[in-house]
Amino acid sequence: MPFDVVTMGRSGVDVYPLQAGVGLAEVSSFGKYLGGSPTNVAVAAARYGRTAAVVTKTGRDPFGDFVRSALDGYGVDARFVGTSDIAPTPVTFCEIFPPDDFPLYFYRQPKAPDLDIRPDELDLDAVRDAAVFWVTGTGLSEEPSRSATLAALAHRAGRGTTVFDLDWRPMFWSEPAEARTYYTEALRHTTVAVGNLEECAVATGEREPYVAAKALLDTGVELAVVKQGPKGVLAMGRDGHAVEVPPVRVDVVNGLGAGDAFGGALCHGLLSGWDVRRTVTFANAAGALVAGRLACSDAMPMAREVEEKLREVNSAG
Repeated sequence: MPFDVVTMGRSGVDVYPLQAGVGLAEVSSFGKYLGGSPTNVAVAAARYGRTAAVVTKTGRDPFGDFVRSALDGYGVDARFVGTSDIAPTPVTFCEIFPPDDFPLYFYRQPKAPDLDIRPDELDLDAVRDAAVFWVTGTGLSEEPSRSATLAALAHRAGRGTTVFDLDWRPMFWSEPAEARTYYTEALRHTTVAVGNLEECAVATGEREPYVAAKALLDTGVELAVVKQGPKGVLAMGRDGHAVEVPPVRVDVVNGLGAGDAFGGALCHGLLSGWDVRRTVTFANAAGALVAGRLACSDAMPMAREVEEKLREVNSAG
């Protein structure tokens, strides 16, 4: 049976300090978690009962074994997780300075295994038949992943829902100025584009939320979702109708997984056939819940938790 959600891109191990407000040089203990934005999105979708798989690669090492076993534990199919000999499985460290400072340190050099995905290794039938296919800007940053990502998008040929997470990480690009060219090509095959204001600027040159949303729609996407941090979320469809959802207040513990939780919940809403307002409202609450928790993958909420949070917000306001 086709998957509900197939994501493609980064996977690895997140190593997070168990002490907040302390720099890495002073941290004495850490927690180990499954990481990588597309991987977390698949985990989040699985939490809502969706069948999910991730297309990625790990190194040939114990952390690669951990990625596969963790995916299995979360109910995410690992059949498309390959192995690359170019480098070890990536490890990402962070520092936690709530409410809004969470520096990331990526250990992905000289090239991460997930950027070694090759077009001829893809299960294009699985990509084509998935109800939702999710890719990220990082997948376009280097060959052969760039060609593989664009080949997968082209093979979809307008089937189902294709989400492009703009996911701008300039440190992954040897030539950041080239990014817009490849973003533009990816958007040609996209039905939903998701990004914050900086990412929208990379893709379109526009930073003002409404103008950026319209610029994304001009590329041919059907739904543009612009995340505005403390100002909430703007979503705009082809009819030009805009939906704005205010932020959900939460005591922030670690803001790094909020966007991935938003993504998994967005997939769930799209698959459920909800209207834009309900979908984005649900996704916004899911992101807030994870911002109030330490980990990313471990923190992804169940549907009942999101609904409970929404009831709490509605009763308060």
